[in-house]
Amino acid sequence: MPAATPPPAGALDAVVERHLADLVAACVSTLGDALRSVVLFGSAAEGRLRATSDVNLLLVLASFDAPAADRLREPLRVARAAIDLHPMFLLEPEVPAAMEAFALRFADIAARHRVLHGSDPFAGVTLPRDALVRRLRQVLLNLQIRARERYLVLSLREEQLARHIADSAGPLRTAAASLLQLEGRAAPSPKEALETFVAGLGEAGLQQALAAMSRAREEQLLAPGEAPEVALQLMTLGARLRERAAALV
Repeated sequence: MPAATPPPAGALDAVVERHLADLVAACVSTLGDALRSVVLFGSAAEGRLRATSDVNLLLVLASFDAPAADRLREPLRVARAAIDLHPMFLLEPEVPAAMEAFALRFADIAARHRVLHGSDPFAGVTLPRDALVRRLRQVLLNLQIRARERYLVLSLREEQLARHIADSAGPLRTAAASLLQLEGRAAPSPKEALETFVAGLGEAGLQQALAAMSRAREEQLLAPGEAPEVALQLMTLGARLRERAAALV
């Protein structure tokens, strides 16, 4: 088995590391040769987990065997309860199709991952630019449509709107990171990519909304009366991202 990718500078919490090690051991024991890769991705792969973060894991399989998979149910249940684990299971032949169909998500995974077992499924893989551009535009349009619906449905219940604002952080950050990459620039993380994008716009309201979104993500609430204005500003931010994405060639 190839050596796992060295952990990044920011170390994971010891409890998270222990549960991940236990789960990987259970996967190796139950799935055997059918297990091709176990890949940690997202903020956990960077060692940047926060109290509200989940732990994302990709398992690449040669085949799906129900009896073997059944034996993983209890270890997965324990990991979900202990560290909010969210696993994704892909068959090896499905990886290229998944990367094209969900280009934005897999561009982020390819950029921020750590191999815990097996080979790196993203080694030497380049996502097609046209697929990334097309998917970026689709995601940003969908975010705008959903943002309007959530504002109208939730703005009379500010605590619910604050949770929606917190949930918007991940997609907006990933979109900003993909946009900068397609423009020939880069940022150390999706969070910093969105901060770079907003700073370049020079709009004070968007910078304040970005800070509020981070607070909502960490605390799951905002000050009374704050959420509706933040939600409207995030719609403006989405529109700015769409304008830039539309200019990509």
